[in-house]
Amino acid sequence: MYHSYRWMVILLIVAGLLLSGCQRSSTHHAMNPAEVKHIEGSDLSLVILTEKAAQRIDLKTDKVREMKVKRSESERKVVPYSSLIYDRNGQTWIYKSPKPLTFVRHKVEVDYIEGKMAVLNDGPPTDTIVASLGVAEIYGTETGVGH
Repeated sequence: MYHSYRWMVILLIVAGLLLSGCQRSSTHHAMNPAEVKHIEGSDLSLVILTEKAAQRIDLKTDKVREMKVKRSESERKVVPYSSLIYDRNGQTWIYKSPKPLTFVRHKVEVDYIEGKMAVLNDGPPTDTIVASLGVAEIYGTETGVGH
């Protein structure tokens, strides 16, 4: 009887250790504020934020718009100036949002800055949702800067 009791105690200890290990790994996963998924065939990645991460970086989004600007007779494609990010090679990018809390970098060509708007020569289609605040944090998450 003592022998079976000892095995039961050992089994309970091992089960407890295994369960505590599972709890730690799931807690670690739940604490991860973002997931970065490489987009096959490109140098880009999807950055998927948790709701909590978006709150922490005070994430804001806006849309690519067509609007009349001072230097042009016709409407031009614009994004908020705060949407722009420059990589180490001097290329200009924005983060498109194909679905909520998901972002992918998109190369843009800026003609000039007018107030708080960047007037584009080339960029995504009108009404594309873009990050307008929290852009540097998204870039850092994608590229691993600061990690």
